[in-house]
Amino acid sequence: MRNSVNRPPTPDDTAEEEEKQPTLHETINIKLIESGEKERLTELLRERLIECGWKDEMKALCRAFIKKKGRNNVTVDDLVHVITPKGRVSIPDSVKAELLQRIRSFLVQAVV
Repeated sequence: MRNSVNRPPTPDDTAEEEEKQPTLHETINIKLIESGEKERLTELLRERLIECGWKDEMKALCRAFIKKKGRNNVTVDDLVHVITPKGRVSIPDSVKAELLQRIRSFLVQAVV
């Protein structure tokens, strides 16, 4: 069979799928989900953010933004765009450290 002069042969789709291995990030995410640890970490994060007042602070920022722009002139996308950067930088370091430690412990146990 002759290939076209203008284009290379089409690769075999099944060979491509077999070669694709999940990345380390994807593998860790799969393990977290399968074990239920991702849900536990999410719940821990939610609790810690409520305890430290972060959730109330973000709610106040949203309300202030809506009041400033006018209730009918704000979309959810607008809120996400404005509040997300502020929310990320305002998460207390202690909460980040606790979550990171829990993830590290999980990874150590998952490897053993």
